[in-house]
Amino acid sequence: MRVLVIGGTRFVGVYLTQELMSRGHEVVLFNRGNKPAPVEGVTQIHGDRTDPAQLKEKLSGQRFDAIFDNNGRELTDTQPLVELFKGQIQQFIYMSSAGVYLPTEQPPHIEGDPVDPKSRHKGKHETEHYLEAEGIPYTSIRPVYVYGPQNYNDLEAWFFDRIVRNRPIPIPGNGQFLTQMGHVKDLAKAMVATLGNEKAIRQIYNISDIRAVSFNGLAHLCATAAGKSAELVHYDAKQFSFGKRKAFPFREQHFFVSVDKAVHHLNWRPEFDLLRGLKDSWMNDYTKLGRAQKEIDFSTDDEILK
Repeated sequence: MRVLVIGGTRFVGVYLTQELMSRGHEVVLFNRGNKPAPVEGVTQIHGDRTDPAQLKEKLSGQRFDAIFDNNGRELTDTQPLVELFKGQIQQFIYMSSAGVYLPTEQPPHIEGDPVDPKSRHKGKHETEHYLEAEGIPYTSIRPVYVYGPQNYNDLEAWFFDRIVRNRPIPIPGNGQFLTQMGHVKDLAKAMVATLGNEKAIRQIYNISDIRAVSFNGLAHLCATAAGKSAELVHYDAKQFSFGKRKAFPFREQHFFVSVDKAVHHLNWRPEFDLLRGLKDSWMNDYTKLGRAQKEIDFSTDDEILK
């Protein structure tokens, strides 16, 4: 297939591009051109997707069998792309988020659960609704927390930063909230598994690890991956006001999904258990980049530890 990838040079897009090309697809990337191509020989078209006129100018006349929209956050990001290629493509794969779900007292989240109209990801659900209403042959992917080498969000690195410096790890509550992390390579393989799959048309898939993990458990697994021990300090988050500062990188609630639908529809299953995935991040990202030697702002931690 000839596939257009919006983005493609950061984190998920890198692994997606590699996976697509390893399976023989012709891949074209559309991005600003600020970063090098992740695979030698891949075609790139440079432009700003937030400028509809520029998007249509750069892509008009191009023909694709499928599109992966990796970085659309609002409906206005994706709508011009759909208008340009409606009726011309076999499949539109959209990167949504499990963050659209309304908090539930009966986890895990399954596809079809109510969505949160106040979620900061509501633009993604609006885009899903638009794709459905327009009759687009779409597939929507809803990851939870994505981790792995090249992660630009401080998730596993947040724990490593404290572990390597022998600092206590401040964890809200008693540390028993359950969350979920999915390795970026597993996510890329799931995305490619939807391509050309008739079962995946007009479907939504949760993608993450098979299992959830507690905050305490995640801290201990990060320490094991780094070959060290972890000192945990629990605190009542309600006693603090951090403003826009983020004291902890995860939602302070149970937040995990069932991936059964993806397993059954896509003939996919995560290859990385959490410990193996964290070791991958530790060896091939954190230590490789020398982050243990970098200056980190621990002012929020110090405020808690007082």
